[in-house]
Amino acid sequence: MPLLALAGLTILAFIVIMPFLVPLAWAGILSYASWPIATKIRTFCKGRDTLAAAIATTLAALMLFIPLIWLAWLAQKELSTVYPALQIFLAEPLHVPESLNSTPWLGDWLKQQVILANTQGITGALTAWLASHSNDIATLAGGVGKNVVKLLFVVIILFFFYRDGARIVTELRHVLVRFIGPQAHDYLHAAGTTTRAVVYGVLLTALVQGAAAGLGYWAAGLSAPIIFGVITAILALIPFCTPLAWGSAGLWLLIQGHTAEAIGVWIWGAAVISQLDNILRPIFISSISPIPFLLVLFGVLGGLLAFGLVGLFVGPIILTVARAVWNEWTAHLNNGLNEDSAI
Repeated sequence: MPLLALAGLTILAFIVIMPFLVPLAWAGILSYASWPIATKIRTFCKGRDTLAAAIATTLAALMLFIPLIWLAWLAQKELSTVYPALQIFLAEPLHVPESLNSTPWLGDWLKQQVILANTQGITGALTAWLASHSNDIATLAGGVGKNVVKLLFVVIILFFFYRDGARIVTELRHVLVRFIGPQAHDYLHAAGTTTRAVVYGVLLTALVQGAAAGLGYWAAGLSAPIIFGVITAILALIPFCTPLAWGSAGLWLLIQGHTAEAIGVWIWGAAVISQLDNILRPIFISSISPIPFLLVLFGVLGGLLAFGLVGLFVGPIILTVARAVWNEWTAHLNNGLNEDSAI
């Protein structure tokens, strides 16, 4: 009966806390990644945990919200230049750039597509698409509002993790040791090192790719290069997704008639932006923890599909802990086989 009551209580507690699992996961990842800074703040505050947690949370909130506000202002400013260009594109008749017009096969195919797709058809298609997806757009707008609320919950939870994090981890260790055994320390260590490695590796690689992409977009004369750079950095969080960003940027330049610049962006994207992911991500991750890159790749992609954006970090943690369990079991199995061989 006590075990049944405990199981029932656990299920009920999970149902109650389930809406807050994503903010809890984000707060846990952010607090763990920034724990060394929080520790220095606590030392500066001479052990006053509440004051130290308040300062650390304020800094974290500024790091989260100031970039978002800046990006919103920048998007509004740069989109004001993109919108007139889009209006001009829709108002003018479509034409094939001269540099492509003489290309064998491609030029004839493009001219045929231009004849079939007039500007009014494009405008009508866009209007029809917006009308048919009005519910999806409303859902997207509602999702943005929900994510802002989740972000506020992340900041609130961060305060308590900064203040009580050491005690929470100690209690978690005791509970896990009681149910799993001494090997729980190894599992927690594997989860911790994976969290730090993936957070630093994924984020640093994405930032470098976004900066390199923004530089290339600016050199090519693309309107709103910073916004495109930020989009590239966001897509760089997901392996193999940066071609969506630099491919779209090159296509936009091609539509505007800047063929050489479009080809330059595509070359820069394929030769530099996408290759940075293959070079930097393994270096950043392996410099912190010797995690197989294939394990991280499967964890990132599988976690993203299973848990959403937070799965970028949760997925590799789950696979790394599973790997630690597997290594321990195989070690015991090898020890048993060696003892049997000795007998």
